[in-house]
Amino acid sequence: MTRLHYTSLLAGLTLSAVLLAPLASAQTNMSFSHTLPANHPAHTTGFTVWAESIEQATEGEVSFSFFPAGQMGVGRDQFEMVQNGIVDVAWFNPGHTPGRFPIISAVEVPFLVGDGLAGSKAIDEWYREHAAVEMPNVYYCLTHTHEPGIIHSRQEIKRPADLRGMRIRPANATLAQVLQAQGGSSIQVGPSEAREVLARRTADGITFPWRSIFVFGMEDFVKYHIDIPLYAPTFVIAINQSKYNRLSDKNKAAIDAHCNSEWAVEITKGWSEYDLEGKDILLEAADHNVYTPTDEQIEEWRQISNPIIASWKSTVNATGADADAIYQQLLDSLEASNALY
Repeated sequence: MTRLHYTSLLAGLTLSAVLLAPLASAQTNMSFSHTLPANHPAHTTGFTVWAESIEQATEGEVSFSFFPAGQMGVGRDQFEMVQNGIVDVAWFNPGHTPGRFPIISAVEVPFLVGDGLAGSKAIDEWYREHAAVEMPNVYYCLTHTHEPGIIHSRQEIKRPADLRGMRIRPANATLAQVLQAQGGSSIQVGPSEAREVLARRTADGITFPWRSIFVFGMEDFVKYHIDIPLYAPTFVIAINQSKYNRLSDKNKAAIDAHCNSEWAVEITKGWSEYDLEGKDILLEAADHNVYTPTDEQIEEWRQISNPIIASWKSTVNATGADADAIYQQLLDSLEASNALY
């Protein structure tokens, strides 16, 4: 090979490397961590659909690797993991770290949300401006909820007084306060461990969405279900800020287009349909009892929210925020979306 040919070949290879370098750097794989089973409808009809849509919008330049079922860490650690870059994307329940995110915990007030789909839209629209205050070190994507959860129990519950002496696994710290105020006690375990405490009769009941008792194999232990929207949790998808910052402008725009109230609803849709089917299953099951409270009993249930609201406002006011205004904004947003109970 002549010196001229060698020099030309070397120049060509160098040029190819330079041209290919941007293509290689544009490929970004994001780790997505959550604590739900991989067969859960939020994963199969929500997270994966969201991720596939982003992959398509970025022409494959952004992809996702999922780590479900708490493979990367328990629920209370998910926010820290995404903030610190241990994972790139995390789905988490702010209620698992009581006191850390006081504003968003307003949604945990009992008997507030009456519809999961409409509620997801309303909650996300309301919380967007507050996320910058409570979660400033991550890229906030969206917040959603599920269909309102109820109490599933070993014995029938009709009114708040029936909770006295009962041991219930609550979905969050707010419900634990409710139980204790009514003379009950809370059993603090994660969803996956809840089946075991029910099987051992360490717990008398659990607060869960309609169909989740089937997902976690609890339907043989809790035969009574009270049909009143006790609670709606919040779930947040957040992205590591540094990871987002390193994306190209085009790919940032694709992420932005998937982090909004419309996608909060899309992610919830399959889960909501699944849960409402669970209610129908329980209504038709001969060995299960679904109780609908009377108007008088509903008013009794509503009254137990008042101390929770007062406590929440006191906590938020202590941060320097205007709790009355923030809570009214939440009520207005829920009402505008026909999600207020």
